[in-house]
Amino acid sequence: QCRLSGLWRNEQDSLMEISALRDNGDFQGKYLTRVTLSGGCAHISPLKGTQQQPGDGGWPTFAFTVRWDKFSNATTAFAGQCFVDSGGKETLTTMWLLREAVGSLKEDWKATR
Repeated sequence: QCRLSGLWRNEQDSLMEISALRDNGDFQGKYLTRVTLSGGCAHISPLKGTQQQPGDGGWPTFAFTVRWDKFSNATTAFAGQCFVDSGGKETLTTMWLLREAVGSLKEDWKATR
């Protein structure tokens, strides 16, 4: 069984803490990013998400958003899956989509990464 609650570290040395996982799969926490659009220092931002309960023998999928609070006018959506290897190590795999605010519809093409 893979459990999302707890502290996670990614390859960029950013940290994610999922502090409350409810029975319905909803969760919340905080994300401490070491990577910023402005190249500044690390910042803590709130996250909210939900976990799909796995079927028989499956690993749970999940999605969450991070509102880059106080240092960026951007939001990122993450979607992923949790796996456990034969040694019991839990791993989250994710893909992300970042949306940065732009000043006009003409600039929309450069707003999503």
